[in-house]
Amino acid sequence: MTAMTGRIGETVDRVRAEVAALHSHLTRWGLVTWTAGNVSARVPGADLLVIKPSGVAYDELTAATMVVCDLDGTLVAGDHAPSSDTAAHAYVYRHMDHVGGVVHTHSPYATAWAARGEPVPCALTAMADEFGGDIPVGPFALIGSDAIGRGIVQTLSGHRSPAVLMRQHGPFTIGTTAKDAVKAAVMCEDVSRTLHLATQLGPVARLDPADVDRLYERYQNVYGQR
Repeated sequence: MTAMTGRIGETVDRVRAEVAALHSHLTRWGLVTWTAGNVSARVPGADLLVIKPSGVAYDELTAATMVVCDLDGTLVAGDHAPSSDTAAHAYVYRHMDHVGGVVHTHSPYATAWAARGEPVPCALTAMADEFGGDIPVGPFALIGSDAIGRGIVQTLSGHRSPAVLMRQHGPFTIGTTAKDAVKAAVMCEDVSRTLHLATQLGPVARLDPADVDRLYERYQNVYGQR
């Protein structure tokens, strides 16, 4: 493993610990199966990211097992191969400067909407709060290159939603921080499940766009502790 020293080394160590801990939320909320899924975070002050290693079980993840890559997805430090989604994460960081964290899961209900290639309709106040509208569908892309990243950026650019359902694959979420991206993944699955149940009962009406705007503005700028 390449040693990273000085201030940047301290920052990388902090981000590694944070990313390792955040993966526990993916299992806690039932968003992943076996070794699928990943969390990454941009390293502040450096063109680097920290991401889960490929194929390592969640109960084996520690700060030391996290891998460090540059923003082209090339391994910089770590004893494991990086996630197969690293190129997609790196593309997002290169093209969306405000993004500090990216999450990918195969959570069941959100992935079911992705399998259908159908956006989750904004029919709940909770969706307006978190996503500012529908959760959109991105294009199908094969794993292993930056094609998924291109689809994420293409779909979410100019969109308020921090989540995208990549067609016939699953959800990816972004956030100002990695924790924000994890929260978006949890909420994406929650509303995907609720809207699935609602559509089994009959047609579901979307919220009025003006109400969506008001709800989103309140939640993003007033809700919680400031």
